[in-house]
Amino acid sequence: MIKNKLFITLVLSFSLVLSACGKDEPTKKNEDSQGHADHGEMNHSSSGEVPKGLKEEVNPTYEVGSKAFIQADHMKGMNGAEATIVGAYDTTVYTVSYTPTTGGKKVKNHKWVIHEEIKDAGDKPLTSGTEVILEADHMKGMKGAKATIDSAEQTTVYMVDYTPTTGGERVKNHKWVTESELSKHK
Repeated sequence: MIKNKLFITLVLSFSLVLSACGKDEPTKKNEDSQGHADHGEMNHSSSGEVPKGLKEEVNPTYEVGSKAFIQADHMKGMNGAEATIVGAYDTTVYTVSYTPTTGGKKVKNHKWVIHEEIKDAGDKPLTSGTEVILEADHMKGMKGAKATIDSAEQTTVYMVDYTPTTGGERVKNHKWVTESELSKHK
């Protein structure tokens, strides 16, 4: 009888230890002051749909179907990854700071949101300091968030497919990588 009670106590204790190990701990999902992020909440892959009004680049440096290397670290495993160009578009790209609609700390200098992903953006590029509403849905809590434009640049942006250098599933239709964040495939 005592052995059974001891055995049951040990099993229950062991179960409690195992269940404690499996608990989800909250993780920091916000960016640091340089705009680097733990993009665990970022939608790495997308459907490939582009915002209404986005114009394809007529003569892009990196043609659709070609390969290039990513020279950006928006997410783990991105820098140095070989990318296949899925789309090339002529637009204005912005870094933005915003507070997620889901709550939490302010995300600073998020790269990238394009002009066509900003509500009522109009025809002209926006300038630093302009307050906007985001239509982009790259990260949880981004769509509908109030944001401030940190920087703006007229350039070609690319949608790319790539396999992270850290391993894992291939990312499809990732939005966005700028032309300056790509280098020629060797």
